[in-house]
Amino acid sequence: MRILVTGGAGYIGSVTAHYLCGRGHEVVVLDSLVHGFAEALPAQAALVQADIGDRKGLERAVPGCDAVVHCAGFIQPAESVVAPELYFRNNVAAPLALLEACVQHGCPRIVYSSSCAVYGNAETVPVSETAATRPTSPYGLSKLQFEQILDAFRVAHDLKSISLRYFNAAGAWPDGTVGEAHAPEIHLIPRVLHSIAEGTPVTVHGTDYHTPDGTCVRDYVHVFDLARAHMAAIELLLAGGESATMNLGTGRGYSVREVIAACEQVTGVAAVVEEGARRQGDPPLLVAAVGRAEIVLGWRPERSDLTTIVGDASRWHTGHPDGYGP
Repeated sequence: MRILVTGGAGYIGSVTAHYLCGRGHEVVVLDSLVHGFAEALPAQAALVQADIGDRKGLERAVPGCDAVVHCAGFIQPAESVVAPELYFRNNVAAPLALLEACVQHGCPRIVYSSSCAVYGNAETVPVSETAATRPTSPYGLSKLQFEQILDAFRVAHDLKSISLRYFNAAGAWPDGTVGEAHAPEIHLIPRVLHSIAEGTPVTVHGTDYHTPDGTCVRDYVHVFDLARAHMAAIELLLAGGESATMNLGTGRGYSVREVIAACEQVTGVAAVVEEGARRQGDPPLLVAAVGRAEIVLGWRPERSDLTTIVGDASRWHTGHPDGYGP
């Protein structure tokens, strides 16, 4: 197939592009490179450097595609609280041009990178897809709104979509050649690994949550397993499957302190830990109910135990201490 990956020079998008190329598909990447890196792309992929709302760029990228994996978007919940306009513009308004291009050029399948942030402070855990969606940040709300837009395009234009609600993406391509490179880094595992490597403190944001050790608990899923799920979703739509929404996680949560301990175990170095205030928009506990993805997609995580995730991430960060920089 010819598959378009938007945001394909970013973290999840680049790993997905590598996986799709490895399966023999023709991959086109649409990325502005504002937050992505051309160095992260597989050699076989064609890059169209353009914003997701750039109609000229979309005219170069969409025609002839059998499916789209839509990973482009802003991803920081705390930032979205202070600058909601950025998130509604980039995650909701701009990608309308992508959907219009899909309709115009007869590309009837889209797999959407959604987020567990749509649930907000879940009332029951593990969180199923039928749980109430009450986002606590504009980021989460932007993800939910685009899911709703996709459903409207399904009704109006028969554009089939699968929205994958990621829980916490982590890890790196198993051989350590592609990984996470955010500036500033916002995710826990790379923050801890960087702090251990540099001998600087890692801040635990909030230690008074109603969780077993007082710190936030999250369900971590390996980015390689996310890439596998994207492929499975495309294949389902290609086989005539209907639009759907499903969680991607493991059903097992780890606290911030447990993640720090795993990083210490993998590296053999103790972390310097300092306690800080809670961050706005952070739910205390998010763990996925994962039965729907297993039943509908035939997907189960293969590399998402915490030790493997941290080991792959450590391999990437050790070999690339400056990310894709010099």
